[in-house]
Amino acid sequence: MTDGVVDIARMKSGDRFTRGSKVVDALSKAGLLIAILAVVLYGSIANAAFFSTGNFLNVLTSMSIVGIVVVGMTFVLVVGGLADLSVPATIACGAILSLGLQPMIGPVPSFVVAVALAGAIGLLNGVLVGYFGVNPIIATLGVGTIGLGIVQAAVGGVIVYGTNPASAELVKGRLFGIPVVALIFAAIAVVGHILLSRSFWGRWTLATGGNYSAAEASAVPVRAVKAGAFVITGLAAGGSGGLLGLTLQSARPLVGTGYEFSAITAVVVGGVSIIGGFGSVPRAIAGLVFVQLLTNVMVLEGVRTPVQGFVLGTLIVCAVGMDAALRKRGGA
Repeated sequence: MTDGVVDIARMKSGDRFTRGSKVVDALSKAGLLIAILAVVLYGSIANAAFFSTGNFLNVLTSMSIVGIVVVGMTFVLVVGGLADLSVPATIACGAILSLGLQPMIGPVPSFVVAVALAGAIGLLNGVLVGYFGVNPIIATLGVGTIGLGIVQAAVGGVIVYGTNPASAELVKGRLFGIPVVALIFAAIAVVGHILLSRSFWGRWTLATGGNYSAAEASAVPVRAVKAGAFVITGLAAGGSGGLLGLTLQSARPLVGTGYEFSAITAVVVGGVSIIGGFGSVPRAIAGLVFVQLLTNVMVLEGVRTPVQGFVLGTLIVCAVGMDAALRKRGGA
C-alpha cells in the first residue's frame, strides 16, 4: 500500500527527471568522478605532502565530522526543506554538553544528552516548518540564534574543556589503521542511505520533496515527513558536535560556525536537488569528498581563506544553476 501511494504521488508530480533521467544521472556521476580525480591528480603533482599519511588522516577526520552533518542535510534538501541554518548551534550544543556534563554524569551519558538536546532543536525546527509552514531559512536561523544564545549563557561564553582523557583517546584512536571517527561516519552514512533509499520513510521523503500537494493527496504524512528531516539533521549535527568536542577536548559557543555552509556545499555539489525530490546519500558524500579534497589542496597551496570561500561559493552557484537547467529541460 505504501509503495502504491508513493508511486501515485510520483506520477502526479510528473517526475521532474523522467525525460533522460538516466543519462543526466550518469553524466552527473561521471562529471563528479572526473572532478575528484582531477583534484587528486593536481594535488599529487602540486604538493608532495598531499599523499602523505598525516595529510590523509587529517582530511579523513575533518571529512567525517562534516560528513555526519551532510547525511542529515541530505534529508532536508531532498524533502524540499531548503537548508537547516541551525546547524552551528546544534553542533555547539553537542560539543559543549558532551564535555561540560562529563564531571557530573560521565562521558557516555553526556554524549547521549547532548545528541538528545540537539535533536530537540531539530524537532522545534521541524514543527515550525512542517506543521506551521514557517519558511525553513527563517525558522532554522531563528531557532539556531536562540539555541546559540542559550549555550553562550550556560557557559558564560568561555571555552569548556574535557575531563575524561579516556573518551578522547577512544574517539581519536584507530581501528585497523582507520580513525574511529571515520568508522562512525561510515556507519551513519550507511544507515542514512538505507533509510532514504530502502525504506518507506525514504520513499515518502522523495515524494514529499517531488510534489508536496500530490504526496499529501496520496495519503503521505507530509507534515511529519518534513518535520522528521529536520529532526534527523538535528541529531546528526548534535552527534557531530559531540565527536568534535571529544576530538578537540575543548569547545566554545562558536565551534560550529561554518559547518552549515560546508554541508550545504557538499550536498549541492553532489547533485542533490536544492528544490527537493531528487538526491541520495552516496551522491552527497561524493560531493563532500570533492569539496574536502579541493579545500585541502587550496590549504596546502597557501590559498587565502577569502579566495577559498569564493571558490566554494562559485561551486554552489554552478551546481544550483545546473540543477535548475536540468529540471527545466526535464519538464520541457
